[in-house]
Amino acid sequence: MTLNMRAGLKRDRVRDFLLDFIADKKPGEAIPSERDLCKELGVSRPTLRAAIDDLVRSGQLVREHGRGTFTGPHRVTQALAATPSGSFYAPPAEGHWASRILEFGSAPAGPQLASRLQLAPAAPVLRVVRLRLVDDEPMAIERLHLPHTLVDGLVPTDMESGSFYRFLRERFGVDVRSAIQTIEATVTDETEAELLHVPEHFPALMVERTTRDVNSRIVEFTRSIYRGDRYRVTSELNFDADSG
Repeated sequence: MTLNMRAGLKRDRVRDFLLDFIADKKPGEAIPSERDLCKELGVSRPTLRAAIDDLVRSGQLVREHGRGTFTGPHRVTQALAATPSGSFYAPPAEGHWASRILEFGSAPAGPQLASRLQLAPAAPVLRVVRLRLVDDEPMAIERLHLPHTLVDGLVPTDMESGSFYRFLRERFGVDVRSAIQTIEATVTDETEAELLHVPEHFPALMVERTTRDVNSRIVEFTRSIYRGDRYRVTSELNFDADSG
């Protein structure tokens, strides 16, 4: 086994130990000193620091100069539960969610959005950008695109609180029922970092969702950036004899 591989395995072992250690800790709790951890785990300080660096980059630990290293902020969990049909049900995410509207206006769809929303290129599309807050802390930047004819009369204050899908149903008769959603890793750009109160190029999740109503009509295309240190998605999986 090469020296680099051994070092990598040691770092992984230290990282797993730290993850187990902080699993039941509250945000802001101190972890033991580097000296104590090195002694307990039998590893060098560079190996320990490399493992801590990994967890700092992912937001699970926070370094404070002159004070030490502490557990990171609480992560908001969005659970996806499997249904008998094989699809997923998305219950509300934990915490108190609110929004600050950053942009709100209508413009022709153009070729790309028209294709996503199954509209004519000249059809008007309402574009909304909102900063999503959880318990008054920035969590995500959400960019929504909706066919304007479906939500004619919608105003910015309608999207600042409460369930938007419930509002669509009660105000406009748009009964949202299904969506195709993708989640992939990304990093924040300068503008996103400023809005989310994180450094530029901070780990984030990009979520894209195309939503349909009860009549299979596309009613929304959304692209969102979530803080990688504050948001996580959990899924319930079912397996059969053909599962990999």
